[in-house]
Amino acid sequence: MIRCTFAHVDLEALKSNFRAISGFLARPRATRPTRRAPPGIIAVVKANAYGHGAGPVGLALEQAGATMLACADIEEAITLRDAGVRCAILVFGALSVSDLAGVFDHALTPTISTPSAARALQAAAAARGARLHYQLKIDTGMNRLGFRHDNLRNTLPDVISSPNLELDAVYTHFATADDLVAPLFDDQRERFHEALRTIAALGLRPHARHAANSAAMLADPRVWFDYVRPGILLYGIPPQTAPQTPGEIRPDLISLRPVMTLRSRVVAVKGVRQGEMVGYGARFTASRPTGLAIVPAGYADGLDLRLAGRGSVLIGGRRAPIVGSVCMDMITVDVTGIPVEPGDPVVILGRGGDEEIDVRQMAQAVGTIPYEILCRIGTRIERVYNPS
Repeated sequence: MIRCTFAHVDLEALKSNFRAISGFLARPRATRPTRRAPPGIIAVVKANAYGHGAGPVGLALEQAGATMLACADIEEAITLRDAGVRCAILVFGALSVSDLAGVFDHALTPTISTPSAARALQAAAAARGARLHYQLKIDTGMNRLGFRHDNLRNTLPDVISSPNLELDAVYTHFATADDLVAPLFDDQRERFHEALRTIAALGLRPHARHAANSAAMLADPRVWFDYVRPGILLYGIPPQTAPQTPGEIRPDLISLRPVMTLRSRVVAVKGVRQGEMVGYGARFTASRPTGLAIVPAGYADGLDLRLAGRGSVLIGGRRAPIVGSVCMDMITVDVTGIPVEPGDPVVILGRGGDEEIDVRQMAQAVGTIPYEILCRIGTRIERVYNPS
């Protein structure tokens, strides 16, 4: 039995987006360094595949041609393996305090981003008599995880000398790829090149390099290297800020389809008189006789409290503003002038008639980013997949 409020996840749209990104990467570029083949794709499926459901999404991406997925931690990776994903899985997160058995039991590729993680993985591999392939993360200015780009000659020798560890790839992460006027982007790009030269001088020979998330991939082909790491683009959503300078890559050059829609049904209809108040805190006062519809979706389902008075849903192809307060399990919407009955369909995210509410609109309404909107969609929201 499916609750009134559910998320529809279109796996064919997901596969189409993967193929569109692949085609985009294969196009000739005047600004792209000469190479024999376009970069590969590391498909990012962390945070339950951005709220879409890691298992079905991972399998669909594998069917579409993905040879490597990436997630945040070992537990997320095990979920993918349990779903039947067979391709390589890169674990982004810091592993120095993790139970590392899953890395070996589920054939995962860990990231070494700290000296303590290197020591822990070396000890675990030695105890098993195993040789572990890993990827190395370099901090070029994000100042989060990674070996500092300007201290590699001091920090990497112990990693290099670890007899049970074998380097597959080196990567970094941009802090400002969605802001092309910020100087840090170019600084990080140059620091990564210098780090690669230092790594080579130390005797390491990685098979691959990667740096570009969705925004960086769109912004600058010079940072495509051997792989790119699209996340939000896979789910049909361009990054919030797009390049604007003439001659730069625009996200509208990739044909993307939103993968998720969020739907519900009206469970009650009522009216209030002018001057009456609605909801917790009595934050909405009717300025006229007002028709209201109750929709069973609330903050326990991931709807932001700030949607009250700012957001809308679609009923009968028309926008119905959210009024009162967003409750734990329901919202109240103004349907004055809209013919509505209990049971009528409601679109919270997606298209209804000629109108559409997309994730970027909702994020803008509450002052956040699309990533947060998607990742907060609650666990009690059933994901319905097409095809199943």
